[in-house]
Amino acid sequence: MKTSIMTPTVPPSRVKIYLAFAAIYLIWGSTFLGIRFTIETMPPLFMSGTRFLLAGLILYAFARLQKIPTPSLKQAKTSAIIGFFLVLVGNGGVAWAEQAVPSSMAALLIATVPLWITLLGYLFFGKSKPGTKTILGLFLGLVGVLTLIGPDNLLGHGKMDVWSMLVIIISTVSWAFGSLYAARGKNVAAPVMSTAIQMITGGLLQLVFGIFLGEYNELNFAAFSSKSILAFAYLVVFGSLIGFSSYSWLIRVAPPSRVATYAYVNPLVAVLLGWLFANEAVTFQMLLAALFILPAVILILQANAQKEQVVPIPTPQIAGAEKGK
Repeated sequence: MKTSIMTPTVPPSRVKIYLAFAAIYLIWGSTFLGIRFTIETMPPLFMSGTRFLLAGLILYAFARLQKIPTPSLKQAKTSAIIGFFLVLVGNGGVAWAEQAVPSSMAALLIATVPLWITLLGYLFFGKSKPGTKTILGLFLGLVGVLTLIGPDNLLGHGKMDVWSMLVIIISTVSWAFGSLYAARGKNVAAPVMSTAIQMITGGLLQLVFGIFLGEYNELNFAAFSSKSILAFAYLVVFGSLIGFSSYSWLIRVAPPSRVATYAYVNPLVAVLLGWLFANEAVTFQMLLAALFILPAVILILQANAQKEQVVPIPTPQIAGAEKGK
């Protein structure tokens, strides 16, 4: 088994980077509605766990066919940790919470990812101290989240399930932490292999948590609707194999805060699709929250862009794995 690390002399092509950004911009905006449709007749963690496990196994088989070496134990452990934060907590939490939270509102909450990346980067990953623009962005983002939840819900008198919204916030923080951890580039396998292990690990953990929460007592395959099955297939192919793989690759070749610009577009796509296909209301409260959250994201990303190099970070590769992905 080859485990030596080498850095490619040729940086990733701009076309490949642009296509990956397009995937996380547009495809991920649609996955919120896809999750909503699947969990109409499927238990959320069963659905999400099966989705990622299946996608991970397909990607692993593809990697082996490309003769990408099996990762070392340290590399597999790193990928599994990333899978815990991104797939189990990040994606699994959102799937579970969308039982009570509209897909468009979930997308607005997840738009705060750049805020958490900035804050956690400073607290745990040695990033520079936030400046005035960043602090203002963090403040506006917090106001936006509180506005989205609403004072009545915070006090327990509203109709929205506050606990589900808090789960989405925790999922968002976990996603930001996992992204920063992945971007460190320590003990990483080839991109395709690392992504496969992330999805397999996170998918298996979601299935285990589903058993723990008693989902399988209500599992009824005969009750799965055609809409849920089609949405599930869409999530496997486009959400996981294309979208998640694109994100896992981008987070290693571009600064995390720049990759997080998908937070600009995802809420807009999710709100539009939720309104068109799921009759989700676009309320004044949501619009008001967006007026805080989206400018907050813009401020933080602008502040981070001034500190980061324009040249992409080379992707670490395992010797002999240059043909991967």
